Amino acid sequence: VQLQASGGGLVQAGGSLRVSCVASGAVIKLEMGWYRQAPGNQRDLVASMDESDLIEYGSSVKGQFAISRDGTNTVTLQMNSLEPEDTAVYYCRALRSGKTYWGQGTQVTVSS
Repeated sequence: VQLQASGGGLVQAGGSLRVSCVASGAVIKLEMGWYRQAPGNQRDLVASMDESDLIEYGSSVKGQFAISRDGTNTVTLQMNSLEPEDTAVYYCRALRSGKTYWGQGTQVTVSS
């Protein structure tokens, strides 16, 4: 499984960004999601969808983020009302047969 992330960038506080992730190399629906890691912090869950499209959001997400699936293995994270605290590298993750796959990470920077 290979993950290709896109999106992210720089936005002012209160703005919106979208990050997408495409998983290739799998014909079945995967559990996929987004994690983020700020400098000096651990990598934390932002949002994930399992194979049944059951959604889980991380405790730091305040309801302004929404994850969705397009087709089988493309997931998009829509981020609204962004705050400087949301600044981090966002990583796509997929699970298959108990193995974890990570994308290359995409930077999201929110200026105050």
